[in-house]
Amino acid sequence: MSTYWKANQRRLAPWLFLAPGLLMFAVYVIIPIFQSMWISFYDWDGLGEATWVGTANYAEMSSDPNMVTSFKNNIIWLALYLLAVPAGLFIAIFLNQTVTGIRLYKSLFFFPFVISQVVVGLIFSWFYAPGFGLFYKVIEFFTGTGVAILADPDLVTYGIIAAGLWPQIAYVMILYLTGLNNVSPDQVEAARLDGAKGWRMLWYVILPQLRPATFIAVVVTVIGALRSFDLVSIMTAGGPFGSSRVLSYYMYETALSEYGYRMGYGAAIAVVLFAIMMVFISGFIWKMWRDETER
Repeated sequence: MSTYWKANQRRLAPWLFLAPGLLMFAVYVIIPIFQSMWISFYDWDGLGEATWVGTANYAEMSSDPNMVTSFKNNIIWLALYLLAVPAGLFIAIFLNQTVTGIRLYKSLFFFPFVISQVVVGLIFSWFYAPGFGLFYKVIEFFTGTGVAILADPDLVTYGIIAAGLWPQIAYVMILYLTGLNNVSPDQVEAARLDGAKGWRMLWYVILPQLRPATFIAVVVTVIGALRSFDLVSIMTAGGPFGSSRVLSYYMYETALSEYGYRMGYGAAIAVVLFAIMMVFISGFIWKMWRDETER
């Protein structure tokens, strides 16, 4: 054994360091994924005997109006949440300057990122609150009639997305600030000598060097949009009338809330959500692998 270790320690040492993390990942991520897939083929309340129903849970989704609403809202989340990427980029460019008080400005823009999603949800609930909320008062001042965002089925999803964008833009800003520190000053100076400035400088010189930061920003934003649970739970609990549900919240509501205890159907929703996320994650991983092999 000693001879084998001495001969192969360079090859085995990395796996020994990785072993604890891989074990935890397998126990708490990989195995539960397959267990969820297995449970999705059963009708089970979480306590009693499980009954095999095959693909009935998946077939039920096509005629479930709550599932359709949740899926539609996730698409809206995905489309609008990506606004965090350009917004974070332009704020990072603004903050990437050496002017008086820039550290204070950076701290103010960074502040939303360190706040818990629960706190963000509470802040925006008060912000939208009918009667005394700042947003309500401003709309009432200009139009004469306030708008109760969280009580309007047509507007509630957009109000929650706006709340989610606040910390997400701050996160993307941090990624881009880090990327801007690695931008080559020689290339910028050469572009200036060639007469490039403004949008041309940004498009042809800065953005190509920010591709790694952009890639990470898009990945975390897409994943954040698809697993949007905290804000929906805190701000509306899926209401009004279930109009703000998303897949992650409907999964919880179906499987674990007092209205559900349908573990099989909840697991089926979780599998569908996982499959959607894997489409994006697989694409991102493939692009990352392709970029690495082309170097």
